[in-house]
Amino acid sequence: MHRDWADIWGGGVLALLGAGVAVHAGLTLDFGTLRAMGPGFFPTVLGALLAVLGAAVAIPAWGRMAETPHIAWGDAAAVIAAILIFGLGMNRLGILLACFAAVLIASVPAPHSGWRWRILLAACVTGLVWLVFIAGLRMTIPILPRLP
Repeated sequence: MHRDWADIWGGGVLALLGAGVAVHAGLTLDFGTLRAMGPGFFPTVLGALLAVLGAAVAIPAWGRMAETPHIAWGDAAAVIAAILIFGLGMNRLGILLACFAAVLIASVPAPHSGWRWRILLAACVTGLVWLVFIAGLRMTIPILPRLP
């Protein structure tokens, strides 16, 4: 057993990233007030919050012992592939097909077998994405694939 390096490094990276965002936004953007928030208000507050949460993860981990974590490389690859499919495929496939495909790919390493629940999950998440981003926020993003 050794120190909980996964939480120490993970929390430390989050704390540094949050502090960096908060400092950069605070120095380069107008903060404004609570009544008239400037463009720097939201990133500064979120960066500071991320820094506090990262420290809340890293500091207790310094005194905690843990075993060496096992990294499930197949699971990590599925999640990264899902992110890439969504990010790179959204313009070509449209948000609905890209979201559906990303959820299907991300659910591959799940411990439950069968495809029925994966398809239902992908359909539900895709429906929520449509409801929030297309119907609710009226974002102008491709919904379905563009035909040549």
